[in-house]
Amino acid sequence: MTTPLSPARLRAGDVMRVGGTGLRTRPLRAFLSALGIAIGIAAMVAVVGISSSSRAELDRRLAALGTNLLTVAPGNTMGGETAVLPKESPTMIARVEPVERVSATGKVSEAKVYRNDQIPEAESGGMTVKAADLDLPGTVAATLADGVWLNEATSRYPAVVLGSTAAKRLGVGAAGEDKQVYLGGEWFTVIGILDAVTLSPELDSAALIGWPAAESYLDFDGYPTTIYTRSADAAVDDVRTVLAATANPEAPGEVTVSKPSDALAARQATNQAFTGLLLGLGAVALLVGGVGVANTMVISVLERRAEIGLRRSLGATRGQIRFQFLAESLLLSALGGAGGAVLGIAVTGVYASLRDWSIVVPAWATAGGVGATLIIGALAGLYPAVRASRLAPTEALAAA
Repeated sequence: MTTPLSPARLRAGDVMRVGGTGLRTRPLRAFLSALGIAIGIAAMVAVVGISSSSRAELDRRLAALGTNLLTVAPGNTMGGETAVLPKESPTMIARVEPVERVSATGKVSEAKVYRNDQIPEAESGGMTVKAADLDLPGTVAATLADGVWLNEATSRYPAVVLGSTAAKRLGVGAAGEDKQVYLGGEWFTVIGILDAVTLSPELDSAALIGWPAAESYLDFDGYPTTIYTRSADAAVDDVRTVLAATANPEAPGEVTVSKPSDALAARQATNQAFTGLLLGLGAVALLVGGVGVANTMVISVLERRAEIGLRRSLGATRGQIRFQFLAESLLLSALGGAGGAVLGIAVTGVYASLRDWSIVVPAWATAGGVGATLIIGALAGLYPAVRASRLAPTEALAAA
């Protein structure tokens, strides 16, 4: 009595080697199919990486600038007109115990900013003239790109420090005795130019002069229009609740209090919503790539019926045929996923480097992208693998 022969077992390595044979024999088709997967994964990894790098940069900037800056400004009266802060507001706010620093600016409403006295009056470029306290840079974390800040002496004379945007619009690239601008009918010497002020962007388009000089040369009324305060970190919320009543005890409802760091956080939230949209587009690209893999595998089964029939005639089981084509689909998707992850990380690195950001690519994004490709590869290859395993040896050989 003869013992029936049992089919040889294929180890995992053998399955992968047989599955890779189909990719090696058709390299261009395999590359194009993997490219569809790679584009989808690269898009998703790059979007997550750029978003994470941006968020890390925001956290770094906030850590450097501080989240304890509060600004006080006049709101509207009951009649809808712009309110006015009392001249004593900065002094009264400074008496609040947790408040560590107070500085104010006052808008010189009638004064406009011009490069010279030949510019038409209507072409002021949206720039404003503001009287500024001497300790303003320390309060708002402003730094100088060139020149110096106002001091006790220069604050009394026609000297001006330009915001970064104002300097660009006026064509002033550096401070100096020969650099002058025309403010409110008077010539002022540019003694300094500020870097962009992240937490107080309204200063970027301003020409800042000393409080005494504004009163002497431009008939400034002396009322503050923005008051900046720094408080102990643990007391920021408490200080925020009392600032309006402290700045204007007679009409606290006519005072607005804001926290600039909240605006940056809100902008980051908007960026996250946009990131979700881009991730959706990346998922669509990934789905299209999965369809491409499925199409490639179906065509591969049709083209390789002779191979399937021969292997079945030589004793290969349906399960072995099924695993062969499933392994081929998984390999194809894995190549696309790995290539896409590398490409996405590279795109993130280049973009972050151009913006001087730290490069942050979450591990979950890379691992999740590769994992998604394996799932898509399994789903895309399942039908072709089952179809290949169901071909009868004689049918496959005859069709070939």
